Amino acid sequence: MKPLKVLIILLLCPLSLWAQTMTLDECQRLAQENYPLIKRYGLIEHTTGYTLENISKGWLPQISATAQATIQSDVMSFPEAMKGVFAQTGQELKGLSKSQYRVGVDINQTIFDGGSISSQREVARLQGDVQSAQNEVDLYAIRQRVNDLYFSILLTDERLKVNDDFQTLLESNLTKLNSMFINGLAMESDVSSMKAEQLKARQQRTELNATRNSLCRTLALMCGMDEIQQVSKPLNSVITNGNNRPELRLLDTQLRLADAKEKLLDTSLLPRMSLFAQGYYGYPGYNTFEDMFSRKWSLNGMIGARLTWNMSQFYTNKGEKAKLQLQRQQTENARETFLFNNNLQQVQQNEEIDKYRQLMEDDTNIVNLREEVRKAAESKLAHGIIDTNALLQEINRENQARIEFATHEIMMLQQIENLKNTLGN
Repeated sequence: MKPLKVLIILLLCPLSLWAQTMTLDECQRLAQENYPLIKRYGLIEHTTGYTLENISKGWLPQISATAQATIQSDVMSFPEAMKGVFAQTGQELKGLSKSQYRVGVDINQTIFDGGSISSQREVARLQGDVQSAQNEVDLYAIRQRVNDLYFSILLTDERLKVNDDFQTLLESNLTKLNSMFINGLAMESDVSSMKAEQLKARQQRTELNATRNSLCRTLALMCGMDEIQQVSKPLNSVITNGNNRPELRLLDTQLRLADAKEKLLDTSLLPRMSLFAQGYYGYPGYNTFEDMFSRKWSLNGMIGARLTWNMSQFYTNKGEKAKLQLQRQQTENARETFLFNNNLQQVQQNEEIDKYRQLMEDDTNIVNLREEVRKAAESKLAHGIIDTNALLQEINRENQARIEFATHEIMMLQQIENLKNTLGN
C-alpha cells in the first residue's frame, strides 16, 4: 500500500479509535499514584532510616568534653601540728587552693547493653511499618471513589447507547408517519407528536453527554491525566475467597510492635557494661598530696571498666507489660470488629449481586416482549387501528425496559467490584 493511501486512511479513521481505553485497574493504580498521600511512603522510609542509623550509633564511643572552674568554701589541708614541723625545716605547706580548674575529655564505650540497641532498632523499624500500613489504609479508600466514578461513566455510556437506539427508532417511525401524512393516512398532529418525542430524546442525550464529560474530567483529575475519553466494561469475573484488606495488615503490624516493645522492656532489666577513659588538664590532679605543695596544672588520666544496673526498672516493668497486654487486647478487639462489619458488608453485597442477576434475567424477557408489542403497535398504526400516542407509549415502554436492563447490568458489575474491594482482592 502506498504511503499516501495509508495517510488518508489514518486521517479518515474516527478519533475514538485512537483514544486510549482505560480499565478499572489502571484507573485505581493511577489514582493511588497521583494522590498526595503516596508521598508519605518516601517520607516514612527516610525518617525510619535516619532513626535506625541514629540508634545504631549507640555502639560508637560516646565522647564528651568538659571545662570547669570552681571556688570552694573549704579544701583539704594539713593539720596545724604538721605545718609547724615543716615550718621548722623551712618549708611552707600551702594546702589545696580553693580555686580549682580543669579541662578534660570523657570517653565511654558500650560493650554489653543487654540487647537494648537491637531491640530499639526493631521497635523503630516496626513503628515505620505501622505508619506505612496506616498510609496504605488511607490510600485504599481511594479505590471506592474511583469505582463510583468509573461505573457512573459506564452507566452513562449504556444510557447513551439506549438513547441512540431510541432516536433511531423514533426517526424510523417519523419517516413512516411523514409518508402516511403525504398519503392522507395520518394527521399533522401525529407527525408533530413524533417530532416532539424526538426532540425530547435529543435533550436527554445532551444532559447525558454533559454528565459524562463532568464524570470523565473528575476521574482524569484523580488519575493525574489530561483527559479520559473511554472506559472498558469489567468482566463478570469470579471472586476468590480470603480477606486481604490493608486494615488487617495494619493490625498485625501493631501486634508485632507490641511484642518488640515488650522485648525492649526485658532488656531494661539487664546490666550494662562499658569501658571508659577519662583525662583532664587542670588543678588539682590525682596526686593530691603533691598538689598541696605545688599549685601547678597537670595532666591526669584514668581508664577502666564499669558495670551499671538500674534496679529501678523492676518497679515499673510489670505495669508497663500490663499496658502492652491491654494494647494487644484492644488491637484484637479492633480486628474482630473490622471482620464482623466486613462480613456483614460481604453478605449485603452478595445479596445485591444475586438480586441484579435475577433482575437481568427478567429484564431480557421484558425487553423482548416490549419489542414485540412495539412492533405490533407499529403495524396497528399503519393499518389505522391505533393512534400515534398509543405507539409512543409502547416505544417509551420498550426504551425504559432497555434502560433498566443496562442499569441492572452495570449495578451488578459495580457490586462485584465493590465486593472485591471489600475483600481486598
